[in-house]
Amino acid sequence: MNVTITNVVLIVLVALVVIYILRGIKIVSQSETMIVERLGKYNRTLNAGINVILPIIEQAKETIVRRQTGAMSRTSRIDMREQVYDFDKQSVITKDNVMTEINALLYFQIVDPMKAVYEIQNLPVAIEKLTQTTLRNVVGEMELDETLTSRDTINSKLRNVLDDATNKWGVKVNRVELQDITPPESIRRTMELQMQAERNRRAEILKAEGEKQAQILNSEGEKQAEINAAEAEKQANILKAEGEAKAKVLQAEAEATAIRNIADAVSDRGADPVNYLLAVKYIETLKEVAGGQQNKTVYLPYEASNLLGSLGGIKDMFGK
Repeated sequence: MNVTITNVVLIVLVALVVIYILRGIKIVSQSETMIVERLGKYNRTLNAGINVILPIIEQAKETIVRRQTGAMSRTSRIDMREQVYDFDKQSVITKDNVMTEINALLYFQIVDPMKAVYEIQNLPVAIEKLTQTTLRNVVGEMELDETLTSRDTINSKLRNVLDDATNKWGVKVNRVELQDITPPESIRRTMELQMQAERNRRAEILKAEGEKQAQILNSEGEKQAEINAAEAEKQANILKAEGEAKAKVLQAEAEATAIRNIADAVSDRGADPVNYLLAVKYIETLKEVAGGQQNKTVYLPYEASNLLGSLGGIKDMFGK
């Protein structure tokens, strides 16, 4: 009987030792860590792999985490990976007093597990409330139109403010993204009407610009056509003048040749060429005067004896 009791006691002791040892072995996954307290005081931070603690004397510190479903729970394991919080929509008042619904995504990472555990009592709630209040402050400084067109600016301001505020919690805010900005229905209808009016205005401007450009091109075409016509007329006049000049030169050369021939012929006959030519001109002039449409008395401004003398010279030339 005593042997049986002794065996039971040994079995119980062995079981207690095994349980004690198993409780003292902590396996930490990659990208996770644990905070170990000894007698209620921070002792060390466990790395990934197999770690040994002293049960009863040492224990893993628990902290509050937020699950993907949004529920809160307590765990002794701290995730060191980048995490994302998807916040519900919240109402924000812009600078021009427009109530707008905005929801945001927050990407952050725990870089100092000890601060994340000891510097803040509920890290997920603290980050959520800080994000909401910061978002209200940033959007409250901007008008609605600026809010809708300046998402990158809002994201940058939020990230800077949150990263600075969460630094003491051992948290690094990597980025903040606004998912939706939803103004009231009445504002959306007004904005649609404004957009339609703006599109119509742009269409009218483009049409007017096209008509203006067409008129400019037409006027430039007409101007160029007139310039070309004037240039053509100028070239034609130049060519005509050059032709007339050449014709006169040729005519003068022909007359000079004819006069030289006549002078040579008259000189061969022993007569004076000058008298001969003058007589010919007198005869041509009288012919033109006598050939008018009306017969009138004509007073000749020259001496008839000169004409008769010239005619006599022509007679003597032919008589010879």
